[in-house]
This record gives sequence, structure tokens and C-alpha cells, in this order.
Amino acid sequence: MTGVDLGHLVAVRTRHPEAVAEAAERRRRRPLVGDSGRLMIVAADHPARGALAVGDRPLAMANRLDLLERLCLALSRPGVDGVLATADILDDLLLLGALEDKVVMGSMNRGGLAGAAFELDDRFTGHRPRDLARLRFDAGKLLLRIEPTDPGSLTTLHSAARAVDAMAALRLPVFVEPFLCRRDADGRLRNDLGAEAVTTSLAIASGLAGTSAYTWLKVPVTEHPDDMAHVMETSTLPAVLLGGEAGRDPDAVYETWRKALRLPTVQGLVVGRSLLYPADGDVAAAVDTAVGLL
Repeated sequence: MTGVDLGHLVAVRTRHPEAVAEAAERRRRRPLVGDSGRLMIVAADHPARGALAVGDRPLAMANRLDLLERLCLALSRPGVDGVLATADILDDLLLLGALEDKVVMGSMNRGGLAGAAFELDDRFTGHRPRDLARLRFDAGKLLLRIEPTDPGSLTTLHSAARAVDAMAALRLPVFVEPFLCRRDADGRLRNDLGAEAVTTSLAIASGLAGTSAYTWLKVPVTEHPDDMAHVMETSTLPAVLLGGEAGRDPDAVYETWRKALRLPTVQGLVVGRSLLYPADGDVAAAVDTAVGLL
């Protein structure tokens, strides 16, 4: 792993908190989409929702030093365009100098904590559009989970639409990650990855707000990957594939990504735990394999 000096990081945060804004101001930026026309983004916004598990390890993402070392290694690999994370993690990466010439994507709504009774009332407790603009970040991301019997979904839907409006006013791209959800017999929230549900969620997300000019879609691979071609006919908005849960057969996952990346609206990958915490522990190899699919 790439070494991170935790003592130095804490000392800077303690004695010179202005260093975060200073690092953001001098950071070298790049276009959202480079010469390849593709995007490879590493995601690490899970902890702020209380989602710390990877496979059968319930607190795998709770060790911040370990997570930062994995992120720095992933960001150092050729072909990795940038990172999606919450403010605390992006502040650390700014102080570590790991975001030069990278796409920086801020995670916006983190209020729907995993397993909470209010999980679907997903308030915007992360980056605001004006924060992303002030810090000279390159894009934002929001999660839109809809469960037809839960009134909290309407609150989230309304807040998401206004966030898309605000991002468009600042000419900042926003990546919308939509799901239709249901609760199982134990009350746990489950994302429906059937073709009809994913199609419906993309149609809803595409129509949010007063303009879709700056909207991208962040899309899961469907339960049956062969359905993706029909699902992606739902919208002309550019899309990226999300990684999903770690622990599945990596070869099978890579193959589903490879097929979906051939579709005309699919422009890249935004993947987190599958690459940062691969079953064999080799972060560099997992990242390089994903980059090779592009």
C-alpha cells in the first residue's frame, strides 16, 4: 500500500485547518472526460452512510488510514480518472496531494443512514452545490432510492430535483444513482435490480429538475446482465456503471461490465469496494483489470 503519514495528517488538521481550502485552490484540474472519452472513478462514499461492511467483514471500511492507503494506491494507477467521496475523505486526499489532475466528485446526500427508519428520507447532509463550486471540484453525486409505499421517497425526490437544478445553474455535472426499492419480510431495504425496475428508475431520474443538460446516470448492472441493452435505451443521458457489492465472483463481474461498456450511452465505471477491497487483497491488480475494460 502507498504509505500515509497519519501523524502529519492529524497535525495539519489540528494546527492549520485552512490547509484544506488552500490545497483545493491550488489543485491542478482536468476535464471531466479526457482524451479516451471514458471515465474510471473510484468510489469511497460508503462510510458516511454507516455502510462499513465489505463481504463478511462488518467494519472493513472503518479503518480510515487503511482506506486512505487503498485510495492513494488506486488513484496512482494508470487510467484512473478520479474519486467519489464525502468531504472528510476528500479533505484528507487534498492534504495528501492525491487529487492532482484527477476528477473530484463530491457525495451530496448521506442522510439516509443504512438500516435507519428514515433511510428513504435521504436528506442532503453532504456537499452542497456551492461547496463543490467553492472547492473547485468537478462533479457531484446523489442517490435516489424510491419505495412507493414510503413517504420519505417523495422528500428525497423533491430534494434531488432541486439539487440537480442548483448543479446545472453552476454548470457542474451531477451523477444521479436511482433505484426502485422494496422492504423484505424483516423490513430491510433491498434494491430491485430487475430490468423493469431499473428501467423505471432511469426514466424517473432522467426527468428530474428543469434541465437534464448536466445530468449523468449512475446505473447498476441488472439482475440478468443481458437485459442491459434494453434498459439503457430508456435515456440519452450519459451513464456510468456502479460496482455493487464486493465478494461476488470477480471474473463474472468484470464480464458483465465489459458487455455493458459496449452500449452507446455507457461512458465508464464508478466502482468502490470491489476494487478497494478485492478478495485477494491486490488493489492494484483489481484496478488495472477494471481500467483494461475501458
